[in-house]
Amino acid sequence: MSALEGVVILIAGIAAGTINTIVGSGTLITFPTLLAFGVPPITANASNTIGLVPGAISGAVGYRRELVGQRDRVVRLLSASVLGGAAGAVLLLALPESAFATIVPALILLGIVLVVTGPRISRLVAARHEATGGVPAHGAWWVWPAIGLAGVYGGYFGAAQGVLLMAILGIGVQESLQRLNGVKNILGAAVNGVSGLIFVFVAEVDWRVVALIAVGSVIGGQIGAGVGRRLPDLWLRTAIVVVGVSALVFFLRS
Repeated sequence: MSALEGVVILIAGIAAGTINTIVGSGTLITFPTLLAFGVPPITANASNTIGLVPGAISGAVGYRRELVGQRDRVVRLLSASVLGGAAGAVLLLALPESAFATIVPALILLGIVLVVTGPRISRLVAARHEATGGVPAHGAWWVWPAIGLAGVYGGYFGAAQGVLLMAILGIGVQESLQRLNGVKNILGAAVNGVSGLIFVFVAEVDWRVVALIAVGSVIGGQIGAGVGRRLPDLWLRTAIVVVGVSALVFFLRS
């Protein structure tokens, strides 16, 4: 790896950490960058996943104020993310890349639609729960398994995982998008962490790439938290849709 390639990967890590904290899909920056420099796909995916973990933690720390009062919710949903992330990592190592290639664009499109229609669907879900005794603090019953499935996808690849998580949380949990974004950062960190741990032992990892992305994503996590926490809900929702559409275009053209 040349010095120039190292600088580019570091900058890509900063950009990915920033985008992941605000919305998600930072992998769409780092993963293609690694492929462009000749890193094999599986090695690039594993190294990228591990490298982005510190950035996700950095972003979660930046959102610590929004996380106040959500401990029980986070603990409950973390179990789904951990299980899903582990399953996704195993699938990545066991299945050919083509196995998920056809459904990834559909999942991203679903996430975009859910984010756009989220407010209306959320109101309908809330009205139904109010009629039957109110919405549980941790969200509707289907939120836990949906977060688990998003974890499977995140452990397998991870691009646009944040879009899916925000769609699920925004519809199934009665809370502001900013507070849910804090939860999303923790869940994303958990998925990357558990899948990255598996990759350490059973996949080929380029530790130089990991170090560069880790440093960059930590810086980006703080930048993203500073910017994201100031965005109104409408702007945040718009940013999620823009990133989701970009991810969809990326997959359809690849």
